[in-house]
Amino acid sequence: MAGIFSFKCSCCGELHEGSPSFGFKAPDPWLWQPDEVKEQGKISDDLCFYTDEDGTHYFVRVIIKIPIHGVTEPFMWGVWVSLSKESYEHYLETWDEPDLERGYFGWFCSALPYYKSTHFLATDVHPQADGARPYLCLQETGHELYHDQVNGISIEKAQKIAESAMHG
Repeated sequence: MAGIFSFKCSCCGELHEGSPSFGFKAPDPWLWQPDEVKEQGKISDDLCFYTDEDGTHYFVRVIIKIPIHGVTEPFMWGVWVSLSKESYEHYLETWDEPDLERGYFGWFCSALPYYKSTHFLATDVHPQADGARPYLCLQETGHELYHDQVNGISIEKAQKIAESAMHG
């Protein structure tokens, strides 16, 4: 395996080294809310909730890893998923000592560049020890992102996705 992923960007001409990693500061449904809903809710680097006419919505920030063929480190995304109230509360209760035996069902709530709509893909969220963000596994679907998570991507595809994320 190659130790480090690197490529010369076709958009800016710069050499980018290290496996790509991109994150989202908020779940998309939060961003869609009017200011008055956001003012009554709460968002941090890892947690979010708000209440609208449909009820209260709960979100956690997680990591999804996409293996890159021939490269040691995966392509990583810091994305948001929605959880049920019960799952969110359990996640908070076990924050300092995560319940590694329990996963949570969630809905994908971040729009990844390059891929067709990633909103509301079914997911399984798995807590991790030592303060690491939970990791995300997509439930089986015909979506390209699921295929990439299971089978990995080529170095060329990783470059295309990274360029899309960096330069739109």
